[in-house]
This record gives sequence, structure tokens and C-alpha cells, in this order.
Amino acid sequence: MSETLDNEPQKPSTEIEVSVLTATFDANSGSEATLASVLARYIVMTRHETHCRNVDLVVSTTASGRFLVIQKWDNDSAARRHLDSFVMADMAKEVIPLLAAQPTIDLYDSISAHDLA
Repeated sequence: MSETLDNEPQKPSTEIEVSVLTATFDANSGSEATLASVLARYIVMTRHETHCRNVDLVVSTTASGRFLVIQKWDNDSAARRHLDSFVMADMAKEVIPLLAAQPTIDLYDSISAHDLA
């Protein structure tokens, strides 16, 4: 058992907090392969960051040149720290000239079956 600050016993939490960070990128026509390469390198670097659980890169089958990065972090603060990280800033500098529009970035809290009961 863990203890609180005032040394009272506390049951360990059974809830697992996971924050999901997504980023959608729409490539300029002709920049799709370069954007995919930059994002793939970013994925590899991000997977090595502390508190990163998983990162995936997927490509849309309905919108040509659209890429989606899906990241799972231990908690909200880890995801937010990543947004200010060197890895994120470096990727952003590289992708800006390759994009048709500003990327859409969003942060989600996971919902488990226990949350819905």
C-alpha cells in the first residue's frame, strides 16, 4: 500500500490514466512522400520519450495526403510536455513547408468501460 502525505495508508489506484494526443497533417500536393518520411522519423524519436506508451502513424484512405499521428501518454502532463519538446519543435519546423493547411492537434482523455458503468 502507498501512503499519503500525512502517512495514512491508501489503497493503490486501479485506474490507469492514459492521455491520447492526435495530430492530423494534410500534405501539399507532391509533398506526401517527404511528409511521410519526416513524420516516420518523428514517430521513432517520440517512442523513446519518457512516459510515451505508444505512437502510430496512419494515412487516410479517404483524403489523399492526409496523415494522422496517434500518441498515448501516461498522463495529460506528459502529453503537454511533449508538445513543448525539442522532438516536437524539430518536427514542426520540417513539416510546415510541406503542409497545405495548419495541422489539427488535439488532446483526449481515455474512456474505459468502468467510466461508462
